Amino acid sequence: MVADSVTLAQALERTGPANASAMARAVERQSNLTKPPGSLGRLEEISIKLAGIFGTERPAIGGKAVIIAAGDHGVVAQGVTGYPQEVTAQMVMNFLAGGAAISVMSRHLGIRQVIVDAGVAADLPEHPDLRSLKIDRGTSDISQGPAMSRQQAEQCLEAGINLVVEVIESGVDLVATGDMGIGNTTASSAITAAVTGLDPEQTTGEGTGRNPQELQHKIGVVRTSLRPVVVDGFISGAAALVAGAVCPEARDYMIGSHVSAELGHRVALAELGLSPILDMGMRLGEGTGAALAMPIVEVAAATLSEMATFAEAGVSDRDPEDEPAA
Repeated sequence: MVADSVTLAQALERTGPANASAMARAVERQSNLTKPPGSLGRLEEISIKLAGIFGTERPAIGGKAVIIAAGDHGVVAQGVTGYPQEVTAQMVMNFLAGGAAISVMSRHLGIRQVIVDAGVAADLPEHPDLRSLKIDRGTSDISQGPAMSRQQAEQCLEAGINLVVEVIESGVDLVATGDMGIGNTTASSAITAAVTGLDPEQTTGEGTGRNPQELQHKIGVVRTSLRPVVVDGFISGAAALVAGAVCPEARDYMIGSHVSAELGHRVALAELGLSPILDMGMRLGEGTGAALAMPIVEVAAATLSEMATFAEAGVSDRDPEDEPAA
């Protein structure tokens, strides 16, 4: 935890919208780079967003990290998943041993892993690479009542905020969110339905391989779980929905890395107004999609910051008379 911990109220007060002036300067710079206008497609859009986040028309990305928060969900008692709850703790040990998909991707892409016990329903052994921010041993069953108290929810949010601050202060410029937790797609579906107002039928997918009958049972569990106080942890998109609901300006700082094969993720992205960079048919979680998108985000920043303008390179620009009429 950082020396001067940030409270939720302080975080909300300090979070303002992206820097509009820097974004305008980035648009101007993009129009003068040695390339036809718009020829780098989405990279240009991402780079302008990065300019607003970093407050400069020449953003630079150094360190990268993925925070993998592991926690258990009491709703597994309703038979909504095919995996036993102990898999959550077992996968944390797999992360620490470097054997998970996100571990492999992080090694190859130069991304630092930050592995967090955010509420695993087991006592994990001490490990130098494991951060314990556990508020409780998993959540309560959301189909029977609130997943946690309001105080616990605020504790979780503040713990996450301070962890990100700590990671950024260590030299990280780009942070990805990852997750692990058996039952997490059910909690995600409930949060997505609650925030968007859609029926659970539109936000609930198969998760870990449910058959049609099991999927209908899962949808029923989600439908009975919708309460305004359910602010449980979520796998990326649902967590972003919570952040956007608590602090609308936070949406300015989100980049959609990929679209998951999970039904509710498309709903969450649409609600957040995010257009995903990748569509790989993935639904593993762990931060794997975000890790794959990180190099693209890096390149977007680099092209805006490091490409020469026509004037700098001594290259002739297009003749203004050849521009299409408005």
